[in-house]
Amino acid sequence: MRKKQSIFTIILSNIFIFFHGSVWSQSPRVLTFEEAINIALNRSYTVKSYQERKTAMQQSFNYYQAQFKPQLDIHIFTPQWSERVVSVQRPDGLPVYNSNGSMQIGGNLQFTYNLPTGGNFVLSSLMYRDNLTTTLALQDYVRLKTDKAYTSLSLSFTQPIFTANRLREGLKEAEYLYDLSSSNFTQSQMDIIYQVTEAFYALYRASRVVEINQEKLQNSEESYRVAQLMAESGRIPEGDVLSNEVNVARDRADLSESIGNLDREKDLFKQLIGIDLDEDFQILTDLQYDTFSIDLEKAIEEALNNRLELQAAELEIEIQKIALSRAKRVRELRGDITAYYDITGVSTIGTGTTQALFQSSFDNFVDRPPNRGITFTLSYPIFDWGRGSARVQQEEANLRLEELDRENIRTTIIREVRDIVRSVKEAQNRLQIHEKNQEVAQRSYEISRLRFENGDFTSQDLGVEQERLAETQLNYLDAFITYQKAVANLRRKTMWDFKNNRSYLMDDYFQEEE
Repeated sequence: MRKKQSIFTIILSNIFIFFHGSVWSQSPRVLTFEEAINIALNRSYTVKSYQERKTAMQQSFNYYQAQFKPQLDIHIFTPQWSERVVSVQRPDGLPVYNSNGSMQIGGNLQFTYNLPTGGNFVLSSLMYRDNLTTTLALQDYVRLKTDKAYTSLSLSFTQPIFTANRLREGLKEAEYLYDLSSSNFTQSQMDIIYQVTEAFYALYRASRVVEINQEKLQNSEESYRVAQLMAESGRIPEGDVLSNEVNVARDRADLSESIGNLDREKDLFKQLIGIDLDEDFQILTDLQYDTFSIDLEKAIEEALNNRLELQAAELEIEIQKIALSRAKRVRELRGDITAYYDITGVSTIGTGTTQALFQSSFDNFVDRPPNRGITFTLSYPIFDWGRGSARVQQEEANLRLEELDRENIRTTIIREVRDIVRSVKEAQNRLQIHEKNQEVAQRSYEISRLRFENGDFTSQDLGVEQERLAETQLNYLDAFITYQKAVANLRRKTMWDFKNNRSYLMDDYFQEEE
């Protein structure tokens, strides 16, 4: 069943025209509910902050992905200079203290290839020229000088064994964290939609209160005018005129207070959706609502399938499993295989041009035997006074806590859905009742006003009818807002769009909203 009451409301301009007695030179911006949602999804602090968290986790994931790719590094020292006193031990006497100096100019280039197994190959080259000096203390500080060139080309290999692949583990953890941030971002979008719904209708209510108070003031002023005419003809006592005058003053004060409250709601709304506090706008809406039947089992099923809190809980469990695995490795048997092979050349001439020195070092590659070696190591902590065991028990307790949280979240989701389905049905019934009450109160007030003008009704009785009309209008407005918020909360709690019969988790949903 679909009901409509076409009451289009544009607030602020007419309000302040009445209150300040001036006409605006520019028409303020007009916002519909859907436009406010779209602005909030792009400009609100909440969405922006979660977007930045999501971006940070995306870059973290990209970083761990890049760990599996080759890396090329260069290090240049121009120069690397030092002079220092060096103790020289003598077998037949006390040590002597010579001064050694070095001026190195060169650099090294390193290529690292990370293996999927967690090990790596490193190919590196090193070249530098070294101007060496030595000052001999026992020879009256004679200063000796020589120039050398040093070149090296090496290949090394490292592979951990009997342990987890830490690169893959880090990548998996980064992936879970990114999925968690994406889940939180989507949830924040749903939350901001609900918050904007609340704020939009709070602003709408504040504007309707102003309009109702305007209407009350206009009615009381009209009643006051009629009472004056009737008092002049002797049809009512003077006291009724004074009573109407008091009503006019009271209604004018109520209108002023409601305008101030509207300004406060407006500033809160601006901050929420992310527009400047000095920007002026109007909101445009109509009092319309859809009524529909809700299958409780369907609502619970979709909530359990779609609610991001459950997905986040599963991700937290997987992240905690990684933490537990790391804790267990504190007391694990670990092995490492390392190997290296490099050829080194040192110039054999004591002086000369840079080209000659490096050519001599290249020739030395052939004469000098290579450096090479291989190492296989095993390590296991024999006794650590319970540190490793305590760490494992801590992470096991944390894992059980995450699993308890998941089950509690599941129970909470079912309870929340059952409650919100009841709330929607209750709000729908109240809305229909208040809608009829408003129609009755409006007709009753019109009849009472005609009777007052004919002298068959006192001003006090008319004031009571006027208050009753204003009260029923506010009651209907509150019922309408309560229903709209309940429906919005149903969508948020189930993550299911009942109107279009699809999940909010579809990739294109928020894009289509924009």
